[in-house]
Amino acid sequence: MDRILAINSSTSGEGSVSRALVEDTVQSLLAANPDAVVTRRDLGGDPIPHLTPKTVAGIRAVAATEDELVTKSLSDDLIAELQHATVLVIGAPMYNFSIPSSLRTWFDHVLRPRVTFAYGESGPEGLLKGIRDIVIQSRGGLYTEGPAKVIDFQEPYLKQLLGFIGITDVAFVHAEKIGFGPEAREAGIAHARSQIAAAVAQIAAGGATFPNQAEG
Repeated sequence: MDRILAINSSTSGEGSVSRALVEDTVQSLLAANPDAVVTRRDLGGDPIPHLTPKTVAGIRAVAATEDELVTKSLSDDLIAELQHATVLVIGAPMYNFSIPSSLRTWFDHVLRPRVTFAYGESGPEGLLKGIRDIVIQSRGGLYTEGPAKVIDFQEPYLKQLLGFIGITDVAFVHAEKIGFGPEAREAGIAHARSQIAAAVAQIAAGGATFPNQAEG
């Protein structure tokens, strides 16, 4: 039985393209596997507190103060959601060529030494294995090709963060040119939905790892 963790990070509310596509993905996964269990985390509507000097030891050291213990408890909960999941769905709109600060803060809480990654003789090793991930990337412009590709700091960053904790089986879905007018917007969303359908079909079939979708 699949256990789906769906994460939204958009601050645009119900008008968010990434939020709508995350829900499309979840419903498609449920159609393929009605017994799947879904856990939802809305980082845009219910943001996680940014780390501060008063709280950071709860993640990176030994929690001692009340503030540090509260932060460690939240980190424990977020990591437990990840460890329980077999399928991860992340809605990651592009904000200023990268990811929303709410999503970065989530990563700050789940990238935790000796829990989700560890250092060994050959360097860092991710400790979260076997999770398949569909990342929904909505973008106002075109970044999978052309002159703007070099300023896409979103997808390479997400690949690094996810891979660092062992999540390497990732399908990147691109909803691009959302800001280029109604026709381009609809075309971008339609393209993203076709990518979602392909990724969900592969999960449902129990296939091998996702193909490299970096080029769209």
